[in-house]
Amino acid sequence: MAYGTTPDMFDEYIKIGEKTAALCLDYFCKCVFHLFAREYLRKPTTEDIARLYNFHAQKHGLPGILGSIDCMHWEWKNCPVAWQGQYTRGDKKGPSIMLEAVASQDLWIWHGFFGMAGANNDINVLNASPLFNSIKDGTAPPSPFDVNGHHYDRGYYLGDGIYPDWAMLVKAPHSPIDKPRKKFKRFQESARKDIERAFGVLQGRFAMLKTPARSLDFNKIRRHMYACLVLHNMIQENNGFFIGRREERMIERNLPRRLQRDLRDRDARVKEIRDRQVHRQLEADLNEHVWNLSPYFRTANDEYFRLVNL
Repeated sequence: MAYGTTPDMFDEYIKIGEKTAALCLDYFCKCVFHLFAREYLRKPTTEDIARLYNFHAQKHGLPGILGSIDCMHWEWKNCPVAWQGQYTRGDKKGPSIMLEAVASQDLWIWHGFFGMAGANNDINVLNASPLFNSIKDGTAPPSPFDVNGHHYDRGYYLGDGIYPDWAMLVKAPHSPIDKPRKKFKRFQESARKDIERAFGVLQGRFAMLKTPARSLDFNKIRRHMYACLVLHNMIQENNGFFIGRREERMIERNLPRRLQRDLRDRDARVKEIRDRQVHRQLEADLNEHVWNLSPYFRTANDEYFRLVNL
């Protein structure tokens, strides 16, 4: 997993055959997922959302950020010939499987959805993703925030230009012509780099994700990916970068399922998530908020260019 080597690379040194090494890797990933996925790939709680708001407001200057969302492709070397058409896209070398993830500024991955065929785009993956299922079912914790004198019931995710105009997705302006929109575009793009950094760190730690997947079994590949996500969050916590608290996460892990799904207002909540009018109002409020920020507030991108110029 860490070095991306073939299973039979050290067969003469440690006297383990290729099949045995592959089975050990699969069993290890399966155990990691079943034992720790509920704890390290959970949804943010109310306390987590409050910390994310405060942390992102200090780092990026934008209130209400839950994280940044994007997709990554993992090439599938031994994809069956009958499936290669649906797993191959024109801008990729060969068949691939897509990962949708949400990461915060501390590179903690709060959401991972892996398994969509590589021929899809980010919108197709979002429509099939369980990211908003807890909101649709009425089991999501409240996440209100205020910006520019307006109140919003839900936080939002930062995405690139391909994502739709939904109330919980904020994109950068395509071709800004005035100074407020140019400044907001710079702030949004600087904050959205969190997910790109998370993908880079994830592939750097597990070189297996940079090399094409060799397994013929699709379920094994899924287990390998989710095990990498769990171990990535473990490393972030061990290094002291996680902004939450372990005690609260362990308590949340042992809580019973006290919230029952309320499907009566599901259609209304879906419309609330996809409300374009709220999206435009939120974008205007964020533009005004960023324009009124102190000129001494520096984003991560500003600090990078300042150091480069030095």
